Amino acid sequence: MSEHVLQTVDLRRTFGTVRAVDGVSFTLPVGGSLGIVGESGSGKTTTARIVVGLEQADAGEVFVRGRSRPRGVRGRAQRLARAREVQMVFQDPYLSLDPRTSVEAVLRETLRLHFPDMNHARRVCELLDQVGLGTRAADALPRQLSGGQRQRVAIARALAVEPAVLVLDEAVAALDVSVQAQVLNLLADIRQQTSIGYLFITHDLGVVRCVTDDVIVMRHGSVVEAGATAEVLAAPQHPYTRLLLESVPHPGWDPERIASARRAL
Repeated sequence: MSEHVLQTVDLRRTFGTVRAVDGVSFTLPVGGSLGIVGESGSGKTTTARIVVGLEQADAGEVFVRGRSRPRGVRGRAQRLARAREVQMVFQDPYLSLDPRTSVEAVLRETLRLHFPDMNHARRVCELLDQVGLGTRAADALPRQLSGGQRQRVAIARALAVEPAVLVLDEAVAALDVSVQAQVLNLLADIRQQTSIGYLFITHDLGVVRCVTDDVIVMRHGSVVEAGATAEVLAAPQHPYTRLLLESVPHPGWDPERIASARRAL
């Protein structure tokens, strides 16, 4: 387990009669990048929220750096230590950033909570440089930044606590295609520079192809296929994975046939 920065074992979560997560297990190696794909309602976001700690699993375990993450934590110190293990970047950075708080203040507050004795001014500059913004953005409010710039701030805030795992929940879905490419290239550069592990939650197979080493495909709360990304996308074994690939618009695309195939699954 020490080779894995993240491991989940038989995660289960039920909402009423719905099995949102049903026996999900996977591993993420140190410095690796794993994609979780599936349609809305497949359970991928609930799985991510369990990993982060925003949802409690009914059963199963999450391990980070070989240590089980406790389901409940008490006290400020334990909560902060837990937060430093796994951080999450959400789809809409405008909603996850305080509109009244400048970029520098956002980062300083994060550093103050987790590393009170650190040289905060220097670290803020390092973080802004790391995400390609530079100190020129330090005084800006979220409304003064583009969507791509706001997402870079959200990534910088997550990196500030030096997490072992960064969970990216549809983190580029709200961005223009050209900006998506810039942010994905940034994330690839950060992964080369650090040992951080990425967990990408997405419905976009193009994103999965570009930025993940391995992928798991979820449907109705369960993993239906898993393996190396290149192999799964080149030769999918499960009918649902093939359906996802066929659903991407392409020459000869027949949405009616795909809808019929989906109903038949």
